[in-house]
Amino acid sequence: MKKRVILAYSGGLDTSVIVRWLTDKGFEVITYTADVGQGEELDEIPEKAKAAGAVEAIVDDIKEEFARQYCLPLMRSGALYENRYTLLSALSRPLISKKLVELAHKYNAHYVAHGSTGKGNDQVRFETSVWALDPDIEVLAPVRDWEFKSRDEEIEYAKKHGIPVKATKEKPYSYDRNLWGVAIEAGDLEDIWKEPPEDAFEITVNPQNAPDQPEYIEIEFEKGIPVAVNGKKYNELWKLIWDLNEIGGKHGVGRIDMVENRLVGIKSREVYESPAGLILIKAYDEIESLVLDRFTYHYKLTHIAQPYADLVYNGLWFSKLREALDAFTSEIASIVNGIVRFKLYKGSAQIVGRKSPNGLYFEKLATYSPEDEFDHKAGEYFTKVWGLPLKVFAKANKKGIDK
Repeated sequence: MKKRVILAYSGGLDTSVIVRWLTDKGFEVITYTADVGQGEELDEIPEKAKAAGAVEAIVDDIKEEFARQYCLPLMRSGALYENRYTLLSALSRPLISKKLVELAHKYNAHYVAHGSTGKGNDQVRFETSVWALDPDIEVLAPVRDWEFKSRDEEIEYAKKHGIPVKATKEKPYSYDRNLWGVAIEAGDLEDIWKEPPEDAFEITVNPQNAPDQPEYIEIEFEKGIPVAVNGKKYNELWKLIWDLNEIGGKHGVGRIDMVENRLVGIKSREVYESPAGLILIKAYDEIESLVLDRFTYHYKLTHIAQPYADLVYNGLWFSKLREALDAFTSEIASIVNGIVRFKLYKGSAQIVGRKSPNGLYFEKLATYSPEDEFDHKAGEYFTKVWGLPLKVFAKANKKGIDK
């Protein structure tokens, strides 16, 4: 009896070769392709997968689930890995893993497989996610185990077995795209001194070639959910994110170029495009800063955003810690209502206005005009009490300027 495996399948060279390679090893392969907003036509995927040897090929549109259950919680957390990366690739892996496990149960498969390499982060994300959901499933990673030493060898194998792949030579860059943006690596980008070539970018224009006139956009939030852009209401969150990528990308907004610390212990030059991700995280934070008291807002910045970024990057989405952090941000979300206005211009997304019915900004307390209602005498007493520990310490230790 053949062993059955559910393979995360993109339709590219690696996963197409994996289908046949696993078949040759005695597996019955069912492929799973997730539409998470990569902007590709997926109609040909089933035919390609079956031509490579798959017994069944599943294509699944999960854009809205990805937007609601993954992008939205991450936006609320304010997570940016190493204070820059919007975690777009890391964010899709647990959802795809969840679908692989569900299909393994449905088709009585004891194995799932992915196309990640041995030095990438994704191998960890796929495998930890699968095991968190079903510790009895075995995860296969053929790229770590097979005999091929180069992409050219894979192409020859594909030709030999009649596997339909478009690749004829190594592409200069490797791409991973979803609703939250595009991850770009390899090729010329491996020279960390070299500026990324323009042909590497997919959804953002060169800022110097962006429109010469700024564009103003307004993003509206209701109970922690972005619901409108420039007054246009959206029932589907994925479509709002998609449109924001187009708007921001047109102005060169969302480019990230960094040398990041990979989970496996190496440093890697990564280039990303994430217009919607950066804009939404920034907009959400702006409303939070307006509606939250100082203690809650500062706690969120120091104890939620960074831990959330680390656990998503490190493949720990299906952990109790992530659930607990989501509970915190979900509680806050009930009062995150309002509108943020951006000025998009030549690669920048500048916040130029904000308002909220729950806002804690009161002009008569903040103003220096005659309408000022702040009790300045209270400020004097507050300062005396606040500074008292420092004053006492200085006296006890004879601090001061020697005369």
